Amino acid sequence: MLWVDKYRPKTLDQVLVHEDIADNLKKLVTEQDCPHLLFYGPPGSGKKTLIMALLRQIFGPGAEKVKVENRTWKIDAGSRTIDLELTTLSSTNHVELTPSDAGFQDRYIVQEIIKEMAKNRPIDSKGKKGYKVLVLNEVDKLSREAQHSLRRTMEKYSSSCRLILCCNSSSRVTEAIRSRCLNVRINAPTEEQITRVLNFIGKKEGLQLPVGFAARIADKSNRCLRRAILSFETCRVQQLPVGIVISSFTSLLY
Repeated sequence: MLWVDKYRPKTLDQVLVHEDIADNLKKLVTEQDCPHLLFYGPPGSGKKTLIMALLRQIFGPGAEKVKVENRTWKIDAGSRTIDLELTTLSSTNHVELTPSDAGFQDRYIVQEIIKEMAKNRPIDSKGKKGYKVLVLNEVDKLSREAQHSLRRTMEKYSSSCRLILCCNSSSRVTEAIRSRCLNVRINAPTEEQITRVLNFIGKKEGLQLPVGFAARIADKSNRCLRRAILSFETCRVQQLPVGIVISSFTSLLY
């Protein structure tokens, strides 16, 4: 297993970067008042990590038991029927997909999936109808038509479906959608934060890192935590003795 997956925080309590955001998300879950959410920020900033930790906070370990499916929807598009195929990740309580993969037909995907989820609401342990969560990636790449459709369906099915939207740039998301979500800005981690994470991983792996080694990787990561961890592991696998990092290790950074 790659280190980016092995050391990805499973819960909001394990988050080492954006702890303040993690604390606020925990409060939302505790107060049982989780609205639609829009996570936005640069690639590698940790948006998906926070989203998955949030889902586990809401639904428990079952949120991690996901299956990958290639789903086909039959869409009634006026005078004709369209078959649209899309890959989804789903658990009992949530579905994740990237509707922009459907191209100019993305609005049909948005309409049909939310409608389908609303019809199949989960029942909680007290016998009450709960809600499902739909995670939509790259919403800033959705067509205007799809975004208008999304806004309408958000309002119609808000009692049975919560939306978690994820994108790099919120400026490409319509104001109508942004105003119906709690907007969560995820900044790129600082070099100091990346260094802390790398040192944490190094300690867990039993590595003796040269002084300043983690900081050098952080400096060259362009504030992308994913890139930093992948670079760190690449350096590690090219070394011979387990648990020992020789001085020439740093030359792999140049």
